Amino acid sequence: MIEPARVTEVLDGRHQELRRELRERMTDAKLADTIGLDVDTHRALVFDQLRELAATRHPRLGFAKQYGGEGDIGGSVVSFQMLGYGDLSLMVKAGVQWGLFGGAVQMLGTERHHAKYLPDIMSLDLPGCFAMTETGHGSDVQHLRTTARYDNGEFVVDTPDDAARKDYIGNAARDGRMAVVFAQLIVEDRSYGVHAFLVPIRDAAGRPVPGVRIGDCGPKAGLNGVDNGRLWFDHVRIPKENLLNRYGDVTDDGAYTSSIESDSRRFFTMLGTLVRGRISVAGAANSASQRALTIAVRRAESRSQFRKPDSDTEIPLLDYLAHQRKLLIPLARTYALHFAQDELVGMLGDVQSAPEPDPIAQRQLESRAAGIKAVATWHATSTIQTAREACGGAGYLADSGLPALKADTDVFTTFEGDNTVLLQLVAKGLLTDYRDNFADLSPLATARLVAEQLMGAVLERIAARQVISRFDDDVRSRDWHRSLFEDREQHVLEGLARRLRAAASSDTDPFDVFNDAQDHVLLAGRVHIDRLVFDAFVAAIDNCADEEVKALLEQVCDLYALASIEADRGWFLEHGRITTARSKKVTAEVNALCKSLRQYARTLVDAFAIPEQYLPAPSPT
Repeated sequence: MIEPARVTEVLDGRHQELRRELRERMTDAKLADTIGLDVDTHRALVFDQLRELAATRHPRLGFAKQYGGEGDIGGSVVSFQMLGYGDLSLMVKAGVQWGLFGGAVQMLGTERHHAKYLPDIMSLDLPGCFAMTETGHGSDVQHLRTTARYDNGEFVVDTPDDAARKDYIGNAARDGRMAVVFAQLIVEDRSYGVHAFLVPIRDAAGRPVPGVRIGDCGPKAGLNGVDNGRLWFDHVRIPKENLLNRYGDVTDDGAYTSSIESDSRRFFTMLGTLVRGRISVAGAANSASQRALTIAVRRAESRSQFRKPDSDTEIPLLDYLAHQRKLLIPLARTYALHFAQDELVGMLGDVQSAPEPDPIAQRQLESRAAGIKAVATWHATSTIQTAREACGGAGYLADSGLPALKADTDVFTTFEGDNTVLLQLVAKGLLTDYRDNFADLSPLATARLVAEQLMGAVLERIAARQVISRFDDDVRSRDWHRSLFEDREQHVLEGLARRLRAAASSDTDPFDVFNDAQDHVLLAGRVHIDRLVFDAFVAAIDNCADEEVKALLEQVCDLYALASIEADRGWFLEHGRITTARSKKVTAEVNALCKSLRQYARTLVDAFAIPEQYLPAPSPT
C-alpha cells in the first residue's frame, strides 16, 4: 500500500512547508465544542479565537512587508482554506477581517491608507466590515444605491431608503468598528460610479457612532459564530481622505480624477482586484468536501451491513458498489478540484504580485476564479449531503460533524457571488473573443468570417470524431478524455455565439436575446470550467515524481473523467460524440475503477492530512 504522506506531498504542492506548519498549529490548538451554543456565546468564543489567530502568521501572510506582512498572497489563501477543516465560523470571521476588510484597504487604498490602517487590521486592533451587499442589490453591485456625496472637503454617506441598507455584513452586529462601504461617489450631482470608503461605525467603547444605525441579522441556518448585521447611514460625514483612492480621487477643489476614464471599466477594474475572496471561498469549499468525505469513508470501512450467503461475516459498507460510487466518484472530483484550486492560487500570486498590471491575465484570473468558485461550492453542497446519507442515522447526529458542516457551507453557493451569476460571467468572458472578431467588420467580411468559422468548426468536429474512433477499445485513453472535454466546450461555445448573433440581428430586445439563451450560457460556462479542472488534474499528474503515487492518481483522474462523461452522456449521445455501446462501456469502466480504488479509499482521504481532532467519528447506530 502507498503511505498517505506520499500523496499528501503531491497535494500540498508549492505550499508544503506552510501547510505543514498550519497543520501543526491546528493540532496543538484547543478545539472548542460549539454544539448547542447560543448565538451570543458562539460569537464571543469565535472572537476570542480570532484574537488568538491574530497572534500567528495567518493575518500577515497576504499583506506587504513594509507594513509588517509577509507578501505571500497565495499563502494567505492557503491558510484561509485550511481553516475550513475547523469551525467555519472562525474561518469566515477571519476572511471578513483580513481577506475582505483588510484586502479592500490593501487593494483599493493607497500608501496613506496602508500605513495608517493595515498594522491595526493585522493585529485586530481595528476590527472591520466589508459593506457591499444591499437589501435591494446583491449581485448587481454596479447599481448600489448608498451614496457618498462630496461636500466641502468631506463625503456625506447616506442610505436613501431601507432597500439600500447594507445587509448580511459580517462583523457588523457585534465587533466591527469600521466598515469599507461601497457607495455611489457623487460630485456636484454627477455620479462617478461605485467607490469604496472607510466609514467608522462604532467608537472605542463599542457604541454606534452618530448617524450610523446597526441591526442584527439574528440566527442563521449556520455560521452563527459570525455576527452578521445591517447598516444604515444617515448623512454620516467622513474626511475626504477616507476614500480608497487607488482608481479614483477628488481634489481639494472638488474635481474628480481617475486614470481610468470609463466609469464602467473603472468599476470592473476595482472589483477585479478583490478576486482573492472568491478564490478563498472555493478553497474553503474544497476543505469542507475533503472533511466530509474523510468522515464518510472512515465510517464506510468500519461499519458493516448484511452477510454473504453461507457466511457469518458482515460486509463493510465500502465493499458495496453502490457505496463506492456514492463516495469515490465525489472523492475523485474533489481531487480534481484541489489541483484546479492550487493552480488558481498560483495564478493569483502571479497576477497580483506582478510589477505592472496585465489586463489579459487579470481577466483570465477573474473568469477562472468565478467558475471554480461556482463548481467547487456546488460540489461541496452535494458532497456533504452525500456523505451525510452515506453515514446513515449516525451522520445526522451533531457529533458526526456533518450537520454543522452542511449548515455552515450552504451559503457558500451564494456569497462572494451567486453561482448562477458567476457561470454567466464565465460565459460572457468566453464570448468576448467572438465579439472582438466581429468588431469593425463590413457585412461582406462578417459573412466570410461566419463561413470560415462554420467550416472550421465542421472540420474540427470531424477531427474530434476521428480521435474518438481511434480509441474504441480504450475508454481510459487520456487523449480521448481530452478530446471529449475540448470538443464539447468548443461546440457549446460556437453554438451559443451563433444563437446570440442570429437573435441580435433581428429586432428582438437585447435583454430577451440573452435571457432566452441562459440555459445555453450556463452550459458554456460549466463545460469550460470542466475542461480547465481536467487539465489541472492532468498537469498535476505530469509533475508528480513519485511513480507509485502517479499511477494511483492516474486511476483517480480516470474516474473523474469517466464519471463526468457518464454524468453528461445525454449531451455526448445527442451530439454524436459517443455511441450507445461506448456509453455503456463508460459506465462499466466507472464501476471497475470504483472497485479498483476501494482498497485505496482510506489512503486517499488520509492524504488530505486533516488534523484528527477535526474528524469526530460518528456514533454507532
